[in-house]
Amino acid sequence: MDPLFDFDAPPDRYAVMGNPVSHSKSPQIHQAFAHQTGQRIIYEAIQVDAGGFSQAVGNFRAAGGKGLNITVPFKQEAWAYVDERSERAERAGAVNTMIFLESGRVRGDNTDGVGLVRDIIVNHDCPISEKRVLILGAGGAVRGVLGPLLAEHPLQVVIANRTADKAEILAREFSDGLPIEGCGFDALGDVSFDLVINGTAASLHGERLPLPDGIVVENGACYDMMYGLTLNPFLQWGKAQGVVRLMDGLGMLVEQAAESFYLWRGVRPDTRPVIASLRA
Repeated sequence: MDPLFDFDAPPDRYAVMGNPVSHSKSPQIHQAFAHQTGQRIIYEAIQVDAGGFSQAVGNFRAAGGKGLNITVPFKQEAWAYVDERSERAERAGAVNTMIFLESGRVRGDNTDGVGLVRDIIVNHDCPISEKRVLILGAGGAVRGVLGPLLAEHPLQVVIANRTADKAEILAREFSDGLPIEGCGFDALGDVSFDLVINGTAASLHGERLPLPDGIVVENGACYDMMYGLTLNPFLQWGKAQGVVRLMDGLGMLVEQAAESFYLWRGVRPDTRPVIASLRA
């Protein structure tokens, strides 16, 4: 009896690279997208040692990989590695999505900002346009989302950081005539904001930020780019301020993944059931 052969092409390979990366929900998210949209892919998490990023990417490409997500601490290395960048990746100074083109070139994009904006506006029905927005932190996470956030035409954006200089430099870099300024935490208090976004790593370490009372308007919102099963210290602070609309970054994680999936596959998945599944 002749053997049976499977002549179907193997599924396309994708992965997330980072360190650490074993905790990543990206494989679960992208497999859910693939199942939902009928796409045949394999998506894995690959831990990369410091100094080994370029080799790891080269090995993945040589093995037929089609694209990568990049997470901490390699987003800047990815930015330097790619042959071409989207405008949002260029402004962010970081790449979290690599697309391997048929020409052999590598295109870099950054989907973090659009993921944040889409989660806030679409999933939480929280407008940004004509609102006063306070962003806490001046590191890579904040830099990565500023462009798409400013594109929503907020009335005012203030970047506040423990080190005022870093916030002021970042604000100048993104100003282009837009209503954005930087300051230290100690300069807050004169203005109340409609939306306060925490882009610091404080929540990861269970730290409370030195924020004054009264900087969120009544019916305002607090958003933490980190996510967890319980309210982290920043969202606990927001609740103590009387804020009812408290949001974490789980939806941002899924939305930025959906944008990457669209860039690779040309299909936009429905994020709502995936967010609900992860939340459950």
